[in-house]
Amino acid sequence: MKKQRYLLAGTLLMSVMWAVPTFAQDYDLVINNGRVIDPETLFDGIANVGIKDGRIATISQDALEGVETVDATGQIVAPGFIDTHFHFQMPIGYSLGLRDGLTTSMDFEMGCAGSQMAQWYEDRAGVTQANYGCAVSHEFARAMVIDGSDGADYLKDGPIAALTTRAKTGWSATRPTLDQGNAILEEIDKGLQAGAPGIGSTVGYMRSGVSSREMYEVQKVGARYGRPTGAHTRYTLGTDTAENNGAQELVANALALGAPAIVLHFNNDGWQLAHEMIIKLQEQGHNIWGEVYPYAAGSTTINAEFLVPESWIDEFGRRYEDTMLDPVTGEFYTLETYKETVASEPTRPIVIFKQPKENEAKWLTLKGVTMASDGVGATPYDAPWDYPLEKLGGTHPRTAGARGATIRLGRENNIPMMQLMSILSYNAAKHLGAIGLKSMQERGRIQTGMVADIVVFDPELFTDNSTYEKGNIPSTGMKAVIVNGQVTVRDDVLLPVFAGQPIRFDPEDKP
Repeated sequence: MKKQRYLLAGTLLMSVMWAVPTFAQDYDLVINNGRVIDPETLFDGIANVGIKDGRIATISQDALEGVETVDATGQIVAPGFIDTHFHFQMPIGYSLGLRDGLTTSMDFEMGCAGSQMAQWYEDRAGVTQANYGCAVSHEFARAMVIDGSDGADYLKDGPIAALTTRAKTGWSATRPTLDQGNAILEEIDKGLQAGAPGIGSTVGYMRSGVSSREMYEVQKVGARYGRPTGAHTRYTLGTDTAENNGAQELVANALALGAPAIVLHFNNDGWQLAHEMIIKLQEQGHNIWGEVYPYAAGSTTINAEFLVPESWIDEFGRRYEDTMLDPVTGEFYTLETYKETVASEPTRPIVIFKQPKENEAKWLTLKGVTMASDGVGATPYDAPWDYPLEKLGGTHPRTAGARGATIRLGRENNIPMMQLMSILSYNAAKHLGAIGLKSMQERGRIQTGMVADIVVFDPELFTDNSTYEKGNIPSTGMKAVIVNGQVTVRDDVLLPVFAGQPIRFDPEDKP
């Protein structure tokens, strides 16, 4: 009897997902014979997908023909991967992401300057290969108001501008005056008026500069628009107590304000409790979620406040010699070389080993979270999309390989494909769609009428190739990556197709 009920449920799902096929000439693109996975309806079966005008027109077991065809025999056909924490919002960054199946990338941590938000989107229109979006930056607002930074870097480099602005210290260490505090909030509001999907805060880098009142007021600005604040929470990196205290600050503010929130990369000490809090809040109907990524090591700039000897050595009991790696030279730092580099090149990117390796697969099994790579840049940051990868400088392997690593670890640890597709795509779309972001209500799903952002990959072969020594090697095993109905990657080759669309609200579109 139980089996019969399941069959009836499956029949109902099929009637919702599938449409009667139209004539062959009506399809711009057809994906035949693939294992179609839709995380929202939990459909998992062999089918053919017909695409017209950038959207899924039909999902059928009937044979389909179109102007262009992808033979997906033996392949997974799933929603294009969505990353809400991808800093490398530049042509070569999108290039690395696309080869890893990343059809939509946003930066909900560093973000972009509010007053430059409209221009940031305009500069990417029609010339970008993947979908793109950026939260408005709490950090940049502070840098502009307190340090007097101008907007040129933010406009040119987006989130990577932090490598310039962090050379000063006011943004992180200075408590603003009342007038300065209001100016910071006004700068954030400008970005939301321009359509930014939310606010990004690096409060964990500004422990001494940002009061609890300021953090509450920042989240209040986002709450007025019904938009989330994503935060590298206070005390990250920290102990299993301090880490969760930072997450609790973000969440308590969100609950008091009736606002969404994203607990960014909580896969640190205390992650089990952080996840339990997130799930309990979701069960109560709150739009609160969190991020993980499949690496025991993170990446940041060497002058991060939590890496000073008083914290990293004295408080946390770590050693630079086996935790802090230079991704360019491949060498670990010593206390002496750390101090020298902080003095000479304070924003130099480094890799930090911070968690047991066995946790990497555990994080991918968590419900109610997203896989967000925290992908960082590689020099030259402003390289064109087809820049030779062998000439790129070093970076953390998550930039080029987070999605390939997720599938590989899932394969090695028998994690269900439906779970992986949920954390790689649907969960982000679901939470952002719930705030009224139409572009996310139409993505993260393989259903008729949805935007045709699709990945086609071999579940046995798709894998990451990037390493801590060579972080810019692209993943392989992608049969096709389709962005807004256009094949942008075919057989691991990135094509000169620029179909990316903006992920944003209409300007000045308050609920």
